[in-house]
Amino acid sequence: MSAVSPLQVVCVVLASVATVVGVAAFARGVVVIVRTVRIGRAAPARSGPAGVRLRTLLREVVGHGRFQQRPAVRAAHWVVMVSFPVLVVTLLTGYGQLADPRYGLPVLGHWAPLEWAVEAFAWLGLVGIAYLAAVRLRARPRPAEPVTTGAGAGEAVPHAGGAPQPATAQQRRSRFFRSNMRWAYVVEATIVLVVLAVLVLRGLEYALGVQDGEPWATALHFPLTAWFGAAWTGVPAATLEAAVLVVATVKILVSMGWFVFVGLSPTAGIAWHRFLAVVNVYARREPDGAPALGPLAPLRGPDGEALDLTAAEDLPDDVRLGAGAVEDLTWKQLLDTSTCTECGRCQEQCPAWATGKPLNPKLVMTALRDHAAATAPYVTAARAAGAAPEAAADPHLGVDLVGAGVIDPDVLWSCTTCGACVQQCPVDIEHVDTLVDIRRYQVLMESAFPAELGGTFTKLERRGNPWGLPARQRLDWAKGLPFDVPVVGVDVESAADVDYLFWVGCAGAFEDRARRTTRAVAELLHVAGVSFAVLGDGETCSGDPARRAGNELLYQMLASQNVETLTEVGAQHVVVTCAHCFNTLAREYPAMGGRFDVVHHTQLLDRLVGEGRLRFAPGTGDDGSGSGSGRTVTYHDPCYLGRHNEVYTPPRDLVAAIPGVTLAEMPRNRETSFCCGAGGARMWMEEDLGARIGTVRAAEAVATGADAVATACPFCTVMLSDGVAATARAAEVAAPVTAPAAGDPRGTAAPGAPVTRPGVPEVADIAVLLLDRVADRPTR
Repeated sequence: MSAVSPLQVVCVVLASVATVVGVAAFARGVVVIVRTVRIGRAAPARSGPAGVRLRTLLREVVGHGRFQQRPAVRAAHWVVMVSFPVLVVTLLTGYGQLADPRYGLPVLGHWAPLEWAVEAFAWLGLVGIAYLAAVRLRARPRPAEPVTTGAGAGEAVPHAGGAPQPATAQQRRSRFFRSNMRWAYVVEATIVLVVLAVLVLRGLEYALGVQDGEPWATALHFPLTAWFGAAWTGVPAATLEAAVLVVATVKILVSMGWFVFVGLSPTAGIAWHRFLAVVNVYARREPDGAPALGPLAPLRGPDGEALDLTAAEDLPDDVRLGAGAVEDLTWKQLLDTSTCTECGRCQEQCPAWATGKPLNPKLVMTALRDHAAATAPYVTAARAAGAAPEAAADPHLGVDLVGAGVIDPDVLWSCTTCGACVQQCPVDIEHVDTLVDIRRYQVLMESAFPAELGGTFTKLERRGNPWGLPARQRLDWAKGLPFDVPVVGVDVESAADVDYLFWVGCAGAFEDRARRTTRAVAELLHVAGVSFAVLGDGETCSGDPARRAGNELLYQMLASQNVETLTEVGAQHVVVTCAHCFNTLAREYPAMGGRFDVVHHTQLLDRLVGEGRLRFAPGTGDDGSGSGSGRTVTYHDPCYLGRHNEVYTPPRDLVAAIPGVTLAEMPRNRETSFCCGAGGARMWMEEDLGARIGTVRAAEAVATGADAVATACPFCTVMLSDGVAATARAAEVAAPVTAPAAGDPRGTAAPGAPVTRPGVPEVADIAVLLLDRVADRPTR
């Protein structure tokens, strides 16, 4: 093209204006997001160690590990993600083509490996985005039958934003419920248009090269576009040049149009996550890549310092405990909200949402995101003027997240802290820490919590257990055992004199079903020749229910007392039967100075079976002889043993080791296991919204046809026992509870899978099942 044509002038002007506007809009969006994130409190230890974090970031981004349950989506998303930086090269080429349609980047322009990569990822990106769009369209919310659980048929269901929203059962099953579908379609359409423009330009470049006799105009350099570019080699050169101008301009306009869209929509996480996710994954709570589960993040002050509430007199008078306003969240928590892609995978796995309750982790994030974006300018202005946000007169500042309806109370208190949302999130959002921080403010600053928790807190304070029973009854479980259970300080001088200190826990001491587990573990340890001792009335609650309910002060009091006791008695190795106690002693007490070797009883018993120290009685094979032979058992993963601490194999190995027992897995198991409903202090609250979580999980267990449901946590035993009983009652009145179909990834009851099995399976801890079959069981 020897002379500048009017078309070329028009294309250059359009592309120039679009670029200026697009870059300016994008820069504005960056400024808005940074301003929003900066209103948050400090979040220490989020930048280093850099090497570990960078390796984790590379592994997470390249490996797409959070997509393991969806291999097709994983592959499609990966190629779309990689195509973005690869195809940026073609955008640079497009600007050069406005000046010269035959332009190629210096050095790289006709480098075969890069050309192969561009064409491969263009085609793969096209297929990938088409597949992802099809997934979205297939799973989009549709009007259907009204909800029959929760708010009631056809009623409005509260959501994270506080205002009631009409919802149907089918809409709730869609993981894109109340996701911004228009934003998603804009992003998908942009990718399709850009990729098509890249492929068309490659074909046009090939045709021009052939006409010019260029040595690079071969299938080696155009491996996936020469086949259709060859059809254009007979087109006049001037026409091809004009086509290059037009298509290059379209590509630039579409790209800059997307920049304008994201710049003017700083809350569009579906678009921004391609930039923010990298930062969010790098700044994750656990540098080694573990999810933000197990221990809760500590209660922090405005400068990020962990607060010791047992020394309350040292705290400033105006200290704000927890997250009452959006300004009380940390910058990482605010970054979480901006990074949310609204993919709904957290919602899909949430047991509260699955059972008709108003909690939707995705909508919590979007509600906080929108509120933070609206509030940030006022907070920034107030700080610039030297006024504390909560003290300023502006009504936009210090807005109570719960009191003002940003987060509905029913949403906040429906959470079981099971961690399914955190485990599933592909961009490492830390939902549980955020919700508990909001609970902390409500409990510690506002004394606003469900009425039932008031009694629980009082019992914990006065009696050291949520049942409110006297400490002298903590050893009642040992009555009638065919051996004596030694007590530290009474029968043995120090816990160091025995192999293990047996931490019985409140449930193991006071709850009848949990007492069976305690007795079984004690007998099994005795049979295996493992010496142990207990604290007796020296034990008090681990503090888990107080902490998950937001009562950090009560937790710290209980934890400090226990750490002091364990240290004084010389505890080194501790075995526990409660998954919540296991998590607290092993993962949370180190922050209080208590570092002990803590094992769950299934881990220890599995080791003892493997070492041959626990043997099974003869005649307990699968040939029909012996008690319980030929039995089918299904195992329920406790959230605080499985997801929070990744203990999945030892309990299953124990079940498999029992002669004559066949393990039948529920559709949702291991990382995708469904909660029993007791975590997050929900054990002590009424479940009056939607279906009972434990009943839904029990129905899934019964649907396996198992004779027994094995558990590894006393809370799970209680909830599933009640759930199995409810399922049996429902079957008796010809109103069966439905369970999810096998392979159904949704956390909802799938239609057409009624519980029809006659009989009621036993619900028992693995230790109880094991004790029934072990040899050398002592008798008094």
